Amino acid sequence: MSNHHQDTIVAIATPAGIGAIGMIRVSGSKAIDLVQSCFKGKKLRAQKPNTIHFGQILDQDQHIIDEVLVSLFHAPRSYTRENLVEISCHGSPYILQKICETLIHNGGRPAEPGEFTLRAFLNGQLDLSQAEAVADLIQAQNKSSHDLAMQQMRGGYSNILQNLRVRLIEFASLVELELDFAEEDVEFAKRDDLSRFIIQMIDVIQSMIQSFEIGNVIKNGIQTVIAGRPNAGKSTLLNKLLNEERAIVSSVPGTTRDTIEEALILEGIEFKLIDTAGIREAQDEIENMGILKTFEKIHSATLLLYIFDIQNMSAQEVLDDLKNISLNSDSIILIGNKTDGPNALMNQSKFETLDSCIFISAATNINLDKLKQQMVHRALHGAPINFSNPIVSNIRHIEALNLTKRSLQQVISNLQSGISNELTAQDIRTALYHLGTITGQISSEDLLDSIFRNFCIGK
Repeated sequence: MSNHHQDTIVAIATPAGIGAIGMIRVSGSKAIDLVQSCFKGKKLRAQKPNTIHFGQILDQDQHIIDEVLVSLFHAPRSYTRENLVEISCHGSPYILQKICETLIHNGGRPAEPGEFTLRAFLNGQLDLSQAEAVADLIQAQNKSSHDLAMQQMRGGYSNILQNLRVRLIEFASLVELELDFAEEDVEFAKRDDLSRFIIQMIDVIQSMIQSFEIGNVIKNGIQTVIAGRPNAGKSTLLNKLLNEERAIVSSVPGTTRDTIEEALILEGIEFKLIDTAGIREAQDEIENMGILKTFEKIHSATLLLYIFDIQNMSAQEVLDDLKNISLNSDSIILIGNKTDGPNALMNQSKFETLDSCIFISAATNINLDKLKQQMVHRALHGAPINFSNPIVSNIRHIEALNLTKRSLQQVISNLQSGISNELTAQDIRTALYHLGTITGQISSEDLLDSIFRNFCIGK
């Protein structure tokens, strides 16, 4: 990440390709003057903030590039807390690129990925966790991931952590003060109050750590493998869940030779469905490769939909397959298929010894809604999503919270065993450090570079 944070930066803010409208962003103390250098219209410096003005953008030879609308935002009331100008033009890639070239020729600099949001962070508009939520919001694929990103961008758990951090700093300062009066053996920080607060803080942090199980599902989705023997109905099930003919369905065993991957959204959760080759003794080398890939996908799956034909399989055969699969039972949904066939009730009774089996007909949609409900239930571990409570979805934050919790537990251990104030003060400082890395009170150039390089240019 560049250190030239005083430069005036320029970037196309709309996606690549042809569109009706395109937008270019310009930010920095000289942003308005830079745009004025190639704008034919009103004197932009004389205009009020938060206003839009029509005019033309001219190139270096004073040729008209396009007719545009220029939106003015004055510091500090802008996204970056700097002077910021947005130029709306026609969405031709040539026009957008030509305007950028003109602005750069006149003194601007191409923005690096995420540099607008980086400046918002550096200028105090956002803390670091809120800045990271901007990237999550841009990448949101469904309502739940959108709501989660919005929660965090508006403060989310960073406000809770900041309040805890302020109180911990107060205690830390009192413990540090005691070190200056060690010979007098005074106690400025009451140990009972400190212990109660640390325990309360550990409880809050532990709750956030536990929320990651749901947060990760919302943000990244569930890798869901559909597996079973040939002709069990795997491809039919995939097609019915997606409500489209995505996979070839045939009565010939071994039709599916490779995996097919598609996304399904259920109640705001993305299930990354993977249809696989049937599990059996391979008939040729190509099918064998497909079966090997099936087991690779199964062992990397978060959720397995194991489907079997109730007419042509026994409970023992199902158990034998599950033994070979060797996944945790909580990660598997057993699906007995073809209940639309003859003697359905009698065939179902063969599988009474199997726990939590759902009987469906993929061909005729029998019990597919029940299966979908069970998929959501398993994904969320039976608990509905509650955005009124903080939900953590960022692995960096989880690592920092675990380190914070470890330091706080050491503080409690110190207090209970009467260890010296120096060690207790050091453990409190360590906890404060790890908390600070989440919101950005503690940050390094390497950390910022790692975070913002994954942003799109223009944001």
